[in-house]
Amino acid sequence: MATSVRRTTLTLPTAPLGPDNPLPALRPLDEVHRVDDRVRATLPSDMARQVAHAPLRSVLPVRLRDGYGRDRAPATLDAIVLENDRLRATVLPGLGGRVHSLIHKATGDSAGTELLYRNPVLQPADFALNGAWFSGGIEWNIGATGHTTLSCAPLHAARVPAPDAAEGGAMVRLWEWERLRDLPFQVDLWLPADSAFLYVGVRIRNPHHLPAPVYWWSNIAVPEDAHTRVLAPADDAWHFGYARTLSRVPVPEWDGADRTYPLRGAYPADYFYEVPDGARRWIASLDADGSGLVQTST
Repeated sequence: MATSVRRTTLTLPTAPLGPDNPLPALRPLDEVHRVDDRVRATLPSDMARQVAHAPLRSVLPVRLRDGYGRDRAPATLDAIVLENDRLRATVLPGLGGRVHSLIHKATGDSAGTELLYRNPVLQPADFALNGAWFSGGIEWNIGATGHTTLSCAPLHAARVPAPDAAEGGAMVRLWEWERLRDLPFQVDLWLPADSAFLYVGVRIRNPHHLPAPVYWWSNIAVPEDAHTRVLAPADDAWHFGYARTLSRVPVPEWDGADRTYPLRGAYPADYFYEVPDGARRWIASLDADGSGLVQTST
């Protein structure tokens, strides 16, 4: 089938977001990924310089989103679907442009195989930089080392010509102005005919006369059980524990466990893989049969 892009709706049990806090966010931001001076002194000089560069002091001028509730009721959400013979992606433009679902149609049952963790409810929690955040799918984070202030906010969305427009292809463009760094950004999503990959192009513009500090990260939630394994082309990783320490550790075996199996860790932690220069950047989450999702970048 030719690639299609269409609007639809999605109904989920949803807790109300409620109003934004009318008071200014004057409290200093206690960002969990900050490392202290003693730890930073042990890091390579370029890393030490970057992790200490222009940290956020608060979320001003953004308002806090702390008015959400706990009582869920069915709600209709605007959605955009991109689909070809192999994949079907569902995007929620009203909730940070989140990719809610990515289905591989050729495997699994008649409904295909869900490659992401698809949250069956929409329940905000205090996990974004400014409060309300929800789990699941693929999210786009810009501005700082935290879940974006746009996690539960609408983005602009439009259907525009895709890079293969000569063949009649179309893609979805999401965009907004990120107020923490005062920069506009866009995310393009397209699905060429017969492609087994969802393509994503990200652009951040700086309309100002001075350089702007930016930290961009894409966060993908995947199904997880005791057999789930996360692989990347690296022999080392930077381990960040929530005691705010950052240290280089070997991959896969470290401290008596194979850390490529996330559930074998006793405590939550981040692993930033040290991919060698010149190597293709990729990371994969695989199940017991070796099937799953791969993310790669040029």
